[in-house]
Amino acid sequence: HVQLVESGGGSVQAGESLRLSCAVSGYTFSSYCMGWFRQAPGKAREAVAGLLLGGSNTYYADSVKGRFTVSLDNAENTLYLQMNGLKPEDTALYYCAADDRGVDSYCYMGYYTYRGQGTQVTVS
Repeated sequence: HVQLVESGGGSVQAGESLRLSCAVSGYTFSSYCMGWFRQAPGKAREAVAGLLLGGSNTYYADSVKGRFTVSLDNAENTLYLQMNGLKPEDTALYYCAADDRGVDSYCYMGYYTYRGQGTQVTVS
């Protein structure tokens, strides 16, 4: 039973930073990819950032490149998303997610099998 539990969301001013955390249990880290996607009201889901677990490949949406960093602490079973230089357009519900089907495009496009309950990020 896979469980992904996000934390670290909140309300900040434009230009500030937040770090989201995702505690992972019941998921084998030899599986394929993990990442974050976001959903804002009235907007399509957007894959934000992620990594392929078999190597060091990371991927980012163009809208967050240079500002967001995804990382994985295997010892702590925790996935992180460091968000710097936040903008109002980053406001959304952020989900931690994982997939084990072994298809790169599923990961890049944010089509994950498993996801957490989401954490709200509001930037004003």
